[in-house]
Amino acid sequence: MKGIAKRSKLMFALVAIFLAGVIVLAATFGINAEAWVFKRANKHIYSSGQIVAAGTIYDRNGKVLAQTVDGERKYNSNSTVRRATLHAVGDLEGFISTGAHSAFRSQLTGYSFLNGVYDLKRNGAGNDITLTIDADLCVTAYNALNGRKGAVGVYNYKTGEILCMVSTPTYDPYNKPTNIDSDTTGKYEAIYLNRFLSGVFTPGSTFKIVTAISALENIPDINSRTFTCTGQYKTSTGIVKCNSVHGKLNFQQALSKSCNSTFACIAEELGNDALTKTAEQVGFNKRITIDGISVTKSYFTLKDAVSVDRGWAGIGQYQTLANPCQMLTMMGAIANGGSAPAPKLLKSDSTLSSLTSPTLKYLDENIANTIKGMLRKNVTTHYGEGKFPGLQLGGKTGTAQVTDGEPHSWFVAFSEREDLPLAVVVVVEHGGEGISAAAPIANKVMQAAAKKGVEKRRKLKTKTSASAQSCAGADFYFISTPV
Repeated sequence: MKGIAKRSKLMFALVAIFLAGVIVLAATFGINAEAWVFKRANKHIYSSGQIVAAGTIYDRNGKVLAQTVDGERKYNSNSTVRRATLHAVGDLEGFISTGAHSAFRSQLTGYSFLNGVYDLKRNGAGNDITLTIDADLCVTAYNALNGRKGAVGVYNYKTGEILCMVSTPTYDPYNKPTNIDSDTTGKYEAIYLNRFLSGVFTPGSTFKIVTAISALENIPDINSRTFTCTGQYKTSTGIVKCNSVHGKLNFQQALSKSCNSTFACIAEELGNDALTKTAEQVGFNKRITIDGISVTKSYFTLKDAVSVDRGWAGIGQYQTLANPCQMLTMMGAIANGGSAPAPKLLKSDSTLSSLTSPTLKYLDENIANTIKGMLRKNVTTHYGEGKFPGLQLGGKTGTAQVTDGEPHSWFVAFSEREDLPLAVVVVVEHGGEGISAAAPIANKVMQAAAKKGVEKRRKLKTKTSASAQSCAGADFYFISTPV
């Protein structure tokens, strides 16, 4: 009997080990199934390591950006469109990890946990997807950058849709440079990096928006104060230099004239905790995702900072780094009363008519409206409406000092026009002053967006149906475009 008992225990142990192994195998399969399916050795999806079996990628207006024809993956026929949208669409080898070919591969191939790519094998084609981007706007931004490194983004702060996303340097996937990996000139530096989603840059004076918000939140009499700029601000541990000698000015004038002395003084008064709290409140040190794509965090810290460090941080220098997408979302929230929808790139796929975005709460509505008015005055009283005719922009330039060359040029802005609920961000690496390099690019892209809206409304007004007439006054970007 004892022998039988021992054998029984052994059998139970073996069964238990077997069941545990089955559970582990099932869990491993569940966790890793998608990764296994999309190994580049899978000939159902890839050929010679390149994705070929996938649905069509459209822009928001139904323009084909990539599709499979006779078992071969094809891009748009226009070479400029291919360059301008490369980082949104992605390469076939998967080097651009944030592009649609990689980020939305499950949607494009019709992959599901239960069926794998059975439908793909059965039908020979995956699911189509529609991106939120407008290829024409991307071309405008690409041409405006004119060969300079940088990023341009345009975002609808009512819907969350990213209408323009351009990163340079780029290349034509039909004529990929052969010396990308061996280049020593810097021409192709970080060419696979989507600078809009994954890049971080010293923000320079665009960060004064954050410092201004913190002042509005923490210094009750900030709007009644006056400051005197002598060309520098002396702290107990060093000097913060200003870009000019501004003399006597108020809070609004300090922002419009981008006075380093004043904002270093304000940062010193705010202290580490208050300024850090506000920075994190508007998106710094926090990661957001766009349809599953992880966006690189903007970075702000005052840990171990002394007074002069705090002064430099208050004007967007020191160790501060900003991601263009985060700055764009912040501007959208300011324009939209403190909250804005999370950005999105995937407008629809074959199974979903549309995809919605969660709302991000950044600011108290009163604070948002106050800083919105101040940014609007930046344009009307300082930059000049003539630089952005008809757009009703509120914005801020940035000239970010860096150690390896000319300053980075920034411009962040939003339109107050009800029919143009768009925010824009432009970064030009080593571009010089923000007003001379980044701002003109923003104007070109926003003017193109406004023109498309007018043309769309004109076309709608020619229709006689009641449904068309009801849309005649709607913004172009609120209208769902069939594909």
